[in-house]
Amino acid sequence: MTLRHDFHGAGRAGLSRRDAAKALAAAGVGAATFSHGMRHAHAAGELLHFGWSGYDDPSFMQAYIDKYGGPPEFSFWASEDEAFQKIKTGGFKPDTSAPCTYEVRKWYDAGLVKELDESRLTNLGDMFESLMTIEGSVVDGKRIYHPMDWGNSTVIYRTDLVDPEYNEQNSWGVMYDERYAGRLAFYDTAGAVVEIAALMAGFSREEIFTLTEEQLAEIRPIIQKQRDILRFYWSDVTEIDQALAAGEIVAAYGWNESYVRLKKEGVPVGLMVPKEGIFTWCCGLLMHPWVQNEDAAYDLINAYTSPETGAYEIANWGYGHSNKKAFEQVDPAKLEELGFTTPEALLNAGIFFKALDPAIEESYIRLFEEVKAGA
Repeated sequence: MTLRHDFHGAGRAGLSRRDAAKALAAAGVGAATFSHGMRHAHAAGELLHFGWSGYDDPSFMQAYIDKYGGPPEFSFWASEDEAFQKIKTGGFKPDTSAPCTYEVRKWYDAGLVKELDESRLTNLGDMFESLMTIEGSVVDGKRIYHPMDWGNSTVIYRTDLVDPEYNEQNSWGVMYDERYAGRLAFYDTAGAVVEIAALMAGFSREEIFTLTEEQLAEIRPIIQKQRDILRFYWSDVTEIDQALAAGEIVAAYGWNESYVRLKKEGVPVGLMVPKEGIFTWCCGLLMHPWVQNEDAAYDLINAYTSPETGAYEIANWGYGHSNKKAFEQVDPAKLEELGFTTPEALLNAGIFFKALDPAIEESYIRLFEEVKAGA
């Protein structure tokens, strides 16, 4: 099971994998497969990689495996905030990690990130232009991060159960449509709820990440209305997959992977590109200052960002990849099915998640918790 995210940090007001531990448990995977307290010598390059569950799939690092005779050692986090705290306290020291863009600056400011030598990043020149300097990648003129993959947070819906207007004119409005009361599901995280409600209220793509207390008061009724017509807030992506497949719900906030899984199962679902804006996340890799084997670390980064890895992820996970050449290796029919015929245009049209000011983040969380509590 893959755990794609959308947040700007744990519990952050954004789309995070804040309850990923629960989802991992549902998938039969522990939040941390390997011991967090110690390093084990590893025959395949003595490298420890820290990241999201699922990215230990050998097809993501075949070039590394071919060179070192096996994969690096892996440890998984349940949230990026948990990961940051675990490393920052000094008790856990992975060589490489894979946070998403809006987390990187915080890690860098805490002294947890090593500058990358661009001459050793073999796929850097093949990245989409819009990802070359995306938030967190280059700080103080230094490259500290290599974007790897990207995806969308949007509406996954039953094409046979919603009004035809939503097939013709995609809109977040379906998630507030009283005709579907009791048949909608939304991600249980403050950022998703607050930022999309703000879009529906007419705030701009820039404003939704910096809402004042007065503006939050303005969108509170929209969030309350949604709360009253939802069947449930979800924290485990399998909840919406199962509910959509059964017809229990007609639409849900979701990620590309749900669309891919349900389509494979023959469920008539669509993935919206809402007129108000589709949200886009981008994740990648960084290196820590205490890395013991830089050669292996660069080899791992280059393996994850290769066109071969990208083609595998696109075709099998339904996510985009930073390497433009990856799309050339995927069947055009598959790209059309996934909505990736013009990936650069999709990237340019997306609303990239941003890091929130801590005080603003706290205000988003407070509003959401109050509304959920019935306030």
